[in-house]
Amino acid sequence: MMYIGEGAAEPLKGIQLMKTPFRAAGLFVFAGTLIFAAQGAAQDATVILETAESDPGSVKITNKILTNTSPDCADYASAYTSEVKDLQQDRSLSGAVLVTVEGDTCTIQSNGIPNHDVGGDSRRKFASEVAAIGHSFYITRKPEFSGRIAELEHTSFDAILLNGAVVDIQSAGCYRPSSPQADADGNVLAGCRADDPWLLDPMSPLATFAEDNHHAHTQPDGRYHYHGNPNALFDDNPGPDGSPLIGFAADGFPVYGTYFKDEDGKVRKAASGYTLKEGSRPSGDGNPGGNYNGLYRSDYEFTNAGDLDECNGMTVNGVYAYYVTDTYPWIVACLRGTQDASFAKPR
Repeated sequence: MMYIGEGAAEPLKGIQLMKTPFRAAGLFVFAGTLIFAAQGAAQDATVILETAESDPGSVKITNKILTNTSPDCADYASAYTSEVKDLQQDRSLSGAVLVTVEGDTCTIQSNGIPNHDVGGDSRRKFASEVAAIGHSFYITRKPEFSGRIAELEHTSFDAILLNGAVVDIQSAGCYRPSSPQADADGNVLAGCRADDPWLLDPMSPLATFAEDNHHAHTQPDGRYHYHGNPNALFDDNPGPDGSPLIGFAADGFPVYGTYFKDEDGKVRKAASGYTLKEGSRPSGDGNPGGNYNGLYRSDYEFTNAGDLDECNGMTVNGVYAYYVTDTYPWIVACLRGTQDASFAKPR
């Protein structure tokens, strides 16, 4: 990848960005730098980092707790950098995020390194070292319901957080006793499809994935990704309106932390509408048997028992958004809007 132009004459805010034809061609201007950004494709992580670091208005967000609750991605336009540690490899990593605005669309470009240390408290080392991998995500400023529920897919990222790391809720592990890689319980940690009936839930304490203390690990290419609460960007000391916005889902709707202000004016945690099934799973004919205990995503069913809908979202003050929850499905379970093609995983 190449970029044209030198340096950054001024901070992002107030700069007139390029017109639509250029974005459609995969170009955008950031603080005087013209960057090639093919939609949905891996980008040069080095270029993203150099662009962010060279911007005089860049914001350091290492371990930062956010406060902004605006649902408009345009309100986050800036360059962001962070310096963190890979605790498994004893090395330093540099994170970079660029947020630009053009009309009704924001572009979030990231090198994939989060704003916090990685690899801590994992039961074992990640299968692949954390790698800086660039990617551009397009976020609509006016997301709309599509009229249908879109299931999560293994071929796409589910959300991009403002620290530059992605959310990829579903695992590629499942019950597959016929596999030579299956453990004593018949489960494999990779190679499964999104429509496999007994997908493992990485957030279950019964699962054996190597996740760190941010509920994250790496994909085979080294991309760091979350399966649940990132334990970053927000905390248990919410503001008067609840947790801050921490990212955007693939359909453009905002993602908030755990807390919201309810109709009674109380700031509290959003409760999932899913419930653990009672009794035992079917056994035989490709079914694992045993009691429903949360090891598999199919151990849960939507019962409308909490605040959130089947996708783990709700409307507050006229704004529909997804929320991080302490229980399944953790962040997002499906999409209410239309997924942007830029969230497709590079092949």
